[in-house]
Amino acid sequence: MDLVADVLEISGVRGTIGARIEAGENWSVPVVGCTAAVLYVVAAGGAWLTLRDRPTSSLELATGDVVLMPAGPPHVLSSSPRTDTPFTDPAAAARAYEAGEVIHLGSPPTRTRILTISYECDHTVRTQVIDALPEVVHVRADQGETGFDDTVRMLGRELSHPRLAGRAVLNSLVDILLVQVMRAWLPTRPGHQGTWLGVLGDPLVHSAVERLHAEPARPWTTATLASTLAVSRATLSRRFPAAVGQSPGAYLTQWRMDLAAVRLRKTQDPIESIATAVGYQSVPAFSRAFARSHGTTPGRFRTTVKRHEGRQEIWRPSSSG
Repeated sequence: MDLVADVLEISGVRGTIGARIEAGENWSVPVVGCTAAVLYVVAAGGAWLTLRDRPTSSLELATGDVVLMPAGPPHVLSSSPRTDTPFTDPAAAARAYEAGEVIHLGSPPTRTRILTISYECDHTVRTQVIDALPEVVHVRADQGETGFDDTVRMLGRELSHPRLAGRAVLNSLVDILLVQVMRAWLPTRPGHQGTWLGVLGDPLVHSAVERLHAEPARPWTTATLASTLAVSRATLSRRFPAAVGQSPGAYLTQWRMDLAAVRLRKTQDPIESIATAVGYQSVPAFSRAFARSHGTTPGRFRTTVKRHEGRQEIWRPSSSG
């Protein structure tokens, strides 16, 4: 089982092509109000990224670099770390984002091309990979695995020369790119104890989570899980929370509630069948567990989520620096 793919799927992570920046000299774009993960692909040229709460520390981006910001913190993209020329038409930028159009910045000729991608997820799901990543994930062009630069080039070609079923190709490429960013970055940053990423650093815990994901309805206890893995209960009880920040029982309950939340949102399956599928023989017991996790009953959750479904506002340039 591929656990990262499993969690990405259940959390509904999907990428969307946003605005494309074509910039010359002396430009900057202050960006605020991001409500989801934002990723920049530097297709040509270079730029600087500065977080608004760290104005004296800027990150230089070169051709082929990719930078992912899971929480979309307020930041500034610019032609140099000292540029102070704020973008003056945020409404036009917002329209460009929605339509996947080009924003022209700075003095010609064009020297830098940057592609904006946003990643939305199902926030009713508590088991998340992207949320466990740091504020800024920077993958340089020479860090990516074989195929990383090919994906970046393919994105550029599809955008520059639209062809049959281009949107389907782009949607696939942006999802692939997210996985490639994680493949390139994770091995270089060992030690994610206390978050979901800690699963990847401990083979025993990895195997334990695989068992829980494969059979969520099984009446697991720490003892039966440890026995399946041929280790002592004490060993699993020590290593699992050290890696993930939760006991095996707490993680299993969270995963079950995540599976249930997705089915409540995406299907019309009866609550009884959902309860059974995630390991509860009693609907009242399932409802109590779900209410503890989500603050409402399964029925009310289903009604509320379906009523409020809609797209998030992802990329909002600011009219002031």
